[in-house]
Parts: sequence; C-alpha cells; structure tokens
Amino acid sequence: MKDEGRTCQPLASPFFVMAKPIGATCNLHCSYCYYLEKEALYAPAQQAVMSDQLLDQFIHDYIEAQTTSSVLFTWHGGEPLLLPLEFYEKVIRLQRKYAGGRAIDNVIQTNGTLIDDRWADFFHHEGWLVGVSIDGPRIMHDAYRRNVTGKGSFDRVMQGIDCLNRHQVEWNAMATVNHINGDHPETVYHFFKDIGCQYIQFTPVVERSMPHANGTQLASADEDGTITDYSVSAEQWGRFLCTIFDEWVRQDVGQTFVEIFDATLANWMGVTPGVCALAKTCGRALAMEWNGDVYLCDHFVFPAYRLGNIRERAFVEMMTDKRQQTFAYAKQAALPRQCRQCEWRFSCNGECPRNRFLTTSDGERGQNYLCAGYRAFFAHVAPYMDYMRQCLLNDDAPAMIMEAIRNGIL
Repeated sequence: MKDEGRTCQPLASPFFVMAKPIGATCNLHCSYCYYLEKEALYAPAQQAVMSDQLLDQFIHDYIEAQTTSSVLFTWHGGEPLLLPLEFYEKVIRLQRKYAGGRAIDNVIQTNGTLIDDRWADFFHHEGWLVGVSIDGPRIMHDAYRRNVTGKGSFDRVMQGIDCLNRHQVEWNAMATVNHINGDHPETVYHFFKDIGCQYIQFTPVVERSMPHANGTQLASADEDGTITDYSVSAEQWGRFLCTIFDEWVRQDVGQTFVEIFDATLANWMGVTPGVCALAKTCGRALAMEWNGDVYLCDHFVFPAYRLGNIRERAFVEMMTDKRQQTFAYAKQAALPRQCRQCEWRFSCNGECPRNRFLTTSDGERGQNYLCAGYRAFFAHVAPYMDYMRQCLLNDDAPAMIMEAIRNGIL
C-alpha cells in the first residue's frame, strides 16, 4: 500500500489526468458513446462516486507530481454534473489547500443538460472552462444524443448554453462528426457561428462493435470488429474538414478557433499540437476512474491498459511504468512502412492509435481508418498552412492572410 505520508516526486514534464468522479454514469444514452459500457468494469452494486478521501488524495498527489507553475484539472464522465455542486466546491477548497503557490485551472466537459444559473454562477466566479457536447442543429444533435427514454436533448443543451452566456462563462463546443452530420459541414459550422460559439472541437466518431456473451461491445484498438453505422467514413471526414476550412480561412481567421486547424498549423510549425491524436507520442493524458483506477488513456479504459490505483501507486510511478512508456512511443514505433514514408506523416503522426486497424496496400496492419480523409485534408490546406507559417513571423498574421486571399495568392 502507498505510505500515508509519502510525497510524490515530480516528473520532468507535465502530464494530465482526465478525472471521472462519477465514472461512466450519465443521464443521456448517446448511441455512439464509447464510455457507457465502462460501467461493466465494476460490480453493479458499487455506486460510482468518488469518495472524499480519494478526492483529497487525488488533488494533493496530482499537484505535487507537476513541475509547472500552473496545474490543469480536467473533470469528465459520464456526466460530471450529476454530482452535486457541493462536490466541486470541495474541489476548489482542496485545490487552494494544496496549491503551494501554483496557479490552478479547471476544465469540465458536460452534455449541458443539467446546467442552470447556479452551476453557471459557480463556473463564472471560479473561472472554469466548460466544454459542452453538441453536434449541431436539432435534427443532427438529436439523431444520436438522446436520453434513456429516447427523447432528444437539444432543447436542454441550448438552455444550458444560454445560462453560460448570461453568466459570461467561457465555453467550447465539443462536436462529434458522425455518419449523419458528416454530410453537412456548412450547416454544422454555420450553426455554431450563429449561436456565437468561438471555440469548436470536432471529433470523428470511429467505433467498431464485436460479439459478446451479453450482446455486443465496442472493440479496443487491438481487437477486430465491425465498423458501426453511426461512424463517420474517411471520405466524409476529409470533405467535412476541407469544406469548413475553406470558409474559416476566408472569413474567420482570428475570430473563430477550430481546434484541429490550430493543431495542424502547430505541426506545420514543428510545435507540439494541442490535439493528442496528431502528436508524435501518446501517454501524457491518463484517465482516472471514480475509485482511483488509472488507465493509459481515456480511449483505452480496458483491463489490459490499467496502470494501477492511486491508493497503491504514485503518479510518478505509473507515468514511468514500462507499459506506459511502451504505449507512449509505440505511436511512432508501430507505424507501418506506408505511413512512415507518407508525405503527411509530420502533420498526422498516424493519428490516434485506437483508429489504426486497417491493413495497408502492402499487407501491413496499422493503417488509420481515417487516412484517406486526412490525406485529402492536408493536401487541401497545405498552401494555406505554408503561408500561415510564414505569416506567424509577423504580428499581424490574420490580416496578411486575408490580404493574400483577396489578391489571389491563396
């Protein structure tokens, strides 16, 4: 067992933990959700709620293990707002207790249906960034984002966003791109602009199912499975990104921020991108369940990828675990020859390992399911990225880009 008074030794560089204080428990039952099935990891009789003792230990140990002057906490689910507001007020008190002079930031991801004035007031006064899951206008959002009775969640999400806006809370849209909205990029993008959203994260839905004794379950990266009917196709993904990019680069540079465009430019600049899927290595973003179990990644919460429990192992011990190190560098080491020779390797890095289940043209397993879409996107944006890279040496880069477009340079 971990010694009660043991101090975590800090790591050489920062890492992040996606904390799930209520596990996979959620008030929605979204068709494409990759996390709902994680409830089966624990006995049905167990109530998935992080205890006060574990919360205290997590906040202390996580802060102590960091080397930077600021520490970022990420709260996730399931639906983390199913916990009472008092839980997060306790979080604030503990963070202040253990901060040790560090600046503390908090991000919470929610489906938005439970946000009211009380929640929004808390987020505003504590400076929390809120990620709201919303897939576009009603018909697209409600296609997959429904509650357990089958009722769409759009109206309640929009009410939650209205609360955030009235209380001047900073929020981001976290939109999945799936089989339905993937064919309507202009509609999706215009919707977010119309509701005043300035920060948008687009995440492709890629899930595979496989037979199981109790029906079906989602396949992990190293298992075979059948692609689900709600998954976006590679071609859809490529067209979706290219179409939105064309409008963004001509009208919205510096005003609307699309995470994947920023990440692509970062790779063009030789800077580590903010999107882990496009980074060279994995392994800096762990996932922690309500009971303290720590996994290599939020998308690899399977028994084989469990690193341990914070009651028994310090974060530094888990971050330097051989399995964690192997997982981190396998992203590059396991790239098939076709990917290693690809002209866009620097901008993609094979994307997320969970999506590498295709076979290359020369018979090697490990090609990314979205490869064709990414290749189309990178080829399409290359002239703009090349020019933006040059413009970034100038303080007025957005204006230079607009001028280049008006003059026909781009």
